[in-house]
Amino acid sequence: MQPSVNVVSLVSVGRHPQSDRSRRADQDARAVELGLKLAGKNLTLVHAGDPENPVLRQYAGMGLDAFTVLRQKSYSDVLPIIGNFLTENNAHVVLMGIRAESGESSGMLPYLLAEKLGWPLLSRVADILHVENGKADVLLALPRGQRRAVTVSLPFIATVDNAAKDARQSAYGPGIRASITVLDAEQTADNMAASWAISPAKPRAKRMKVVKAKNAADRFKAATAKPVGGGGNVLKQGTPAEKAQAIFDLLLEEKVIR
Repeated sequence: MQPSVNVVSLVSVGRHPQSDRSRRADQDARAVELGLKLAGKNLTLVHAGDPENPVLRQYAGMGLDAFTVLRQKSYSDVLPIIGNFLTENNAHVVLMGIRAESGESSGMLPYLLAEKLGWPLLSRVADILHVENGKADVLLALPRGQRRAVTVSLPFIATVDNAAKDARQSAYGPGIRASITVLDAEQTADNMAASWAISPAKPRAKRMKVVKAKNAADRFKAATAKPVGGGGNVLKQGTPAEKAQAIFDLLLEEKVIR
């Protein structure tokens, strides 16, 4: 990648689904991991919110010496301040998770940001292979482990999928020693969000499948049919040992062998 390419990763404060404790958001951490692959320590890490939140140190502990916080109060609209920051700092590649784990969690910020800046948006990115001459080669995550290769012009916004590389472990010491640059900007209140009552999301009840069978054999077949899973991997490359290991792991997961 060319050294003149400015890579920015936008991060938020996540929330653990079981303990409900604050943590680094999983998808945002994957976006930081991808940003470190592209830019190394030159990655610009940005958060809009409270600079005193200790969770931000977990992102810096992934290998960054500094990060930037755009100071915002609760129930403030972060869209204007983030859009202005990216424009003023001449960002070329903006990485973030698909949606936040706390707050509104609507997943609309990337789309609103792309509309505001007039930049292309790539959703569910698994990897960015190459950035050169004002263009980037990107792999998009598709169902059942498949990938789609696309080419996009800079600048652009990318939301990182769970199929991207896992984030590295955060080191406590480097995270504490990282310096924070706090930028104050005009606050834009989100009056509508301030009136909302926020509660933890719960999984919806699954709708029962209506079986239209004419005889007992069809009803028995429908009742015992195994649902098709949404996961899987397509292994087109790799050594025979890696492919054999993937098959072995699948047999263990399906409890065919013990």
